[in-house]
Amino acid sequence: MAVFTVSPVVLRIPGRPVDLQLKVSAPTEGTELPIVLLSHGQGYSNHLSSLNGYAPLANHYAAQGFVVLQPTHLSSRTLNLPADTPGAPLFWRSRAEDMTHVLDRLDEIENAVPQLGNRLDRAKVAVVGHSMGGHTASLLLGTRTGPVDLREPRIQAGVLLGAPGRGDAVTDTVRENYPFMLDTDFSTMTAPALVVAGDKDTSEHLTVAGPAWHADPYHLAPGEKDLLTLFGAEHGFGGVAGYDVAETTDESPERVAAVQKLTTAYLRTRLDKTDDWQQAGEWLATTGFGTVESKN
Repeated sequence: MAVFTVSPVVLRIPGRPVDLQLKVSAPTEGTELPIVLLSHGQGYSNHLSSLNGYAPLANHYAAQGFVVLQPTHLSSRTLNLPADTPGAPLFWRSRAEDMTHVLDRLDEIENAVPQLGNRLDRAKVAVVGHSMGGHTASLLLGTRTGPVDLREPRIQAGVLLGAPGRGDAVTDTVRENYPFMLDTDFSTMTAPALVVAGDKDTSEHLTVAGPAWHADPYHLAPGEKDLLTLFGAEHGFGGVAGYDVAETTDESPERVAAVQKLTTAYLRTRLDKTDDWQQAGEWLATTGFGTVESKN
């Protein structure tokens, strides 16, 4: 399906250090389109951590009939905000608040992108996030950091790609620089979620628990959860953050295609009540790319 993108759509948020910019990607045809909020990670490249990253996911989801809304969070390297900006350097709370602002102002987004007029299904919203974006997604689905509750009830389900795990398994560097990660509480993340973990994603700068750490949101959160473990996958999942990205340590177009196929099937099942996810699981069993387990 052909897609179009409009960027940047600018939302002025009182009190935010800079305007909230987002990219809209959508199919050129169709109505009653479900919405995917896409949250970028961090990384070393200048532009992957912005609305300009994650094209392999954004383009694919749009081609599959979703409207993808992709903000530049305050943590983006493209903004390079001063180190003393409140919330710096990762702006974990603001990231989740960005997504709530986006949902609050869908009318404004539609006005800025006339091609979207009367085409959104606002009752069907999901969030997808990679790495730090996975942390953002988990907050929106109900995870708490200490007493802070940023749950967004308009979001029905989410996909967490390489998301952080429990706080008692982090490195000393994380303890010293990102103390918010010590207080992660998955017991309140009740919304449905697909947790995607690579069995080679050691993330040694973040955790002492090895690849299993990224599966913590599945094991420690209640409710309907699915865990997709991808064999041979490191933190880049083959290259989901961008096309031909030098920092991808496990480059594999085939793995990216599998992530696209499987996460799309999950989103469609959760938002449109199809059996795509079951069929995708059956397909996965024949490929050797990985395994799926589920719990209610």
